[in-house]
Amino acid sequence: MSNEELCYDFSPMIKAYKDGRIERLLGTATVPPSTQPETGVQSKDVVISQQPAISVRLYIPKSAATKLPLLVYFHGGGFCIESASSPTYHDYLNSLVSEANVVAVSVEYRLAPEHPVPAAYDDSWAALKWVASHFDGTRKGGEEEDEDWITSYADSQRVFFAGDSAGANIAHHMGLKVGSDGLVGVKLIGVVLVHPYFWGSESIGVELNAPAAMREFMAAMWRFVNPLSSGSDDPLMNPEKDPKLGKLGCGKVVVFVAEKDVLKDRGWYYGEVLRKSGWNGVVEVMEAKGEGHCFHLDDLTCENAVAMQKKIVSFLNQV
Repeated sequence: MSNEELCYDFSPMIKAYKDGRIERLLGTATVPPSTQPETGVQSKDVVISQQPAISVRLYIPKSAATKLPLLVYFHGGGFCIESASSPTYHDYLNSLVSEANVVAVSVEYRLAPEHPVPAAYDDSWAALKWVASHFDGTRKGGEEEDEDWITSYADSQRVFFAGDSAGANIAHHMGLKVGSDGLVGVKLIGVVLVHPYFWGSESIGVELNAPAAMREFMAAMWRFVNPLSSGSDDPLMNPEKDPKLGKLGCGKVVVFVAEKDVLKDRGWYYGEVLRKSGWNGVVEVMEAKGEGHCFHLDDLTCENAVAMQKKIVSFLNQV
């Protein structure tokens, strides 16, 4: 068998070969934590688990003071590419932390297919429990020494989750888990979902006119990262099918969609089903005209990206 024989081809993201080799085509570059000269935002990496390997990149703004809203961010990449240390997300978090004046925890979760879903959810929940442990009185010192950027600057009663694409999917499910299981020590105020990666077996909206190959790509991609899934109507992928949807553990959600994104109507539909679920919070959906999936990460200074960031900044600073 040739070692070039493909098993899966999800270009331009990732390829898997029959000999077990994985080739990531995007999202492999990394940058170290730093103090960004333009904004004064500082960042550092903290390993929170050796086995499994879970870490976070922490950010504090130049004017850090007690106590600032705490944002936990989950990066996108289809559950299989990108990282918290990629230049894309490092630049984005630097910008957002500076403008919003918040403390941020960017989660480095394990990627599929080497670590299939639900590893990303498990790691993200472990990171949240680590954050909460700074406020719930369970830390014992020694190896569990407090992370001073969290204890000194983060307000445990003003916590927000956010993510883009697959990261938005994770942010949603972490919000559900807070609602069902609780997260002692912190209060989740709101969740920000940017171009969320949801899907379903029945086409809606723009999907009705999408090429069959596109729909099959989306379904196959989910099976690739979560081989044990029941399919596109798995509650992990289709919130409408989740009986726990009404238990979302916050009072406010803002969803961003992009006009030219095939996932656009999933974001709008999420708002609809969430309102009908029995959840007693407020959800808002905003659409960027003329833009594609995660457009803001390509140019943080374009008009629609600036408008989206302004909305997120306001959302993170609500009283």
